[in-house]
Amino acid sequence: MRGEDSGTAAQGGWRARIWGPLALLLSSAGSMALEIVAGRALAPYVGMSLYTWTAIIAVVLAGLALGHWVGGMLADRSAQPGRAAGRILVAAAIAAALSLPALRHAAPLLAGMDPIGRIMALAMAGFFLPSLLAGILSPIFTKLALDAAPPARQGAVLGMMYALGAGGAILGTLAAGLVLIAWVGTAGSCLLVAFTYAALAPPLLGRGQGGVAALLLAGAVGAGAWTGLPRALASPCLSESAYYCIRVDETEMLGRPARVMALDHLAHGVNDAAEPRLLLSPYLALVDEAARAAFPGPAIRAFFIGGGAYTLPRAWAAHWPEAALTVAEVDPEVTRLAAERLWFDPASAAILHQDGRMALAGLPEETRFDVIFGDAFHDVSVPQHLVSDEFHAQIARRLSPGGFYAVNSVDRLREPRFALSLAATLRRRFASVELWLDVSEVAPGEARVTWIILAGQQGTGRDEWRSSRGVRRVWARIPLDGMLAQMPEGAVLHLNDDFAPVDRLLAPVLLDAKLAE
Repeated sequence: MRGEDSGTAAQGGWRARIWGPLALLLSSAGSMALEIVAGRALAPYVGMSLYTWTAIIAVVLAGLALGHWVGGMLADRSAQPGRAAGRILVAAAIAAALSLPALRHAAPLLAGMDPIGRIMALAMAGFFLPSLLAGILSPIFTKLALDAAPPARQGAVLGMMYALGAGGAILGTLAAGLVLIAWVGTAGSCLLVAFTYAALAPPLLGRGQGGVAALLLAGAVGAGAWTGLPRALASPCLSESAYYCIRVDETEMLGRPARVMALDHLAHGVNDAAEPRLLLSPYLALVDEAARAAFPGPAIRAFFIGGGAYTLPRAWAAHWPEAALTVAEVDPEVTRLAAERLWFDPASAAILHQDGRMALAGLPEETRFDVIFGDAFHDVSVPQHLVSDEFHAQIARRLSPGGFYAVNSVDRLREPRFALSLAATLRRRFASVELWLDVSEVAPGEARVTWIILAGQQGTGRDEWRSSRGVRRVWARIPLDGMLAQMPEGAVLHLNDDFAPVDRLLAPVLLDAKLAE
């Protein structure tokens, strides 16, 4: 009789009318929180791009859709749907707790896949099962609420349950995006979701079965410990900010101690411990050469769109004693770690923790710069509003006579559709637009390179550039007109705020080579 009483209470009592709607709200919040966490969890392996979010959203929606279908059948066929929901909550708690270990164990096994396929497979490995189990719950809780409601109120109850599901999704999205990832990290967020699911289960399981949740969770933790769960749950990041998974690693370059900052999956800058003017990244070294040639005096006024490792601001503060440097870095945590770990002096520059375009627009109208350097592109993840003709017009107004805009982009060596579209768009605002390439990157079989674009009202007057300090390098100017003439018709686009399909233009880069890790 106890089991029957428990089942009846679950279907017709407070469990159906109060606990079920609450569980639907919180389980929906958990499923969406995991979706946001998935974006951060995948970033150290495959970066953050339109492809990453497309895969994550597709996988989560596929799990929820299949879960809704299965849950509907369970709601009809189960003699005690309340208990079934309790068991599903326990399973969902285990799946949420093990989502990051599953992802991290799968990552090395999938290393040989093509990039887009790997993104999809990693999303499936970590987050399909939790989404499937969360999807099963909604039809069961809705059926319980409808069975407990008078016939005249079933429409209102149905609407309420839909609203709770949507409201929970909003709650989970906001909580994960604005609070959880920044304050407790990805592992802590997954464990919090798991705890929430587990806490919702006992009242539904009924007397005598509430301990099932604890036993199954204990078993999962024991199995996880045996297979290295603590290591798998350990964050690969030194710090998880609202924007990036940030790492700073000790390294050695040219036999000298140095440190490298990685944002998500990509090394973003290398700083020499003793000599700030030693630039180990070729694209930074070329921009440095161009700036020192154009402005040989004791001062320079420069605006940096993106700080990253603060490698070039650090170098220019050391080279120009009267430099006036402004850095727009959206992530304060990046700035903090650059100061603490990468020997950058934050007093050497005015730092604006804003989007680069907003920061530039917010400066006094009379403010001018000798160099504006765009370094906010993150591998194939390119903010569209930083490549548009409208933004270039803003940059052109901010340059002093003789000043130039420098920007770098990863693209294909042959038919670089994005780099050429960017260069062609810049031509609408600048009399001179030059394409530069580190000749050491031009090698047989090389698929992707870093293009450097220098734009101004006057050119450099050079066809070749040789490094004057540090590592020996040679850069060649690639004739822009010749490159444009070789492109298929319609391949080079005018980029503006309304239409800048950077992901489509950079898609061949993903098809040509694996993303760097």
